[in-house]
Amino acid sequence: MKYNPRVSSSRRKSRKAHFTAPSHLRRVIMSAPLSTDLRSKYSVRSMPVRKDDEVQVVRGTFKGREGKIVQVYRKKWVIHIERITREKVNGSTVNVGVHPSKVVITKLRLDKDRKSLLDRKAKGRAAADKDKGNKFTTDDVMQSID
Repeated sequence: MKYNPRVSSSRRKSRKAHFTAPSHLRRVIMSAPLSTDLRSKYSVRSMPVRKDDEVQVVRGTFKGREGKIVQVYRKKWVIHIERITREKVNGSTVNVGVHPSKVVITKLRLDKDRKSLLDRKAKGRAAADKDKGNKFTTDDVMQSID
């Protein structure tokens, strides 16, 4: 259900906004989920992908392959991974693009900005989890039944 009247739910407008998005928004859209051990360590579900992150492909032809991100190609909405290549007819090898939603980040390249982003996301998640359980207590439910 739509709560904000200024946000359109039109398919046409959503697609136009997605495919004409500027680079700084494409970065956020091109996020990938973290592996289960990283998710439990940082209590963050997903992060924007970055060059030198290590990822594992979990969907598609290259499922199960692991490698380091060589390039994040925002214009084409794909990432290029170290050993995922194809040989062209003329004999040269080229990287094959993989969409970031089809990979899982297994190792993060951390710097101070990325650490602050992880801390900020974890803090927000902790605040949301704290409020989540306080909607109804068992006493409230029992009173409404009686």
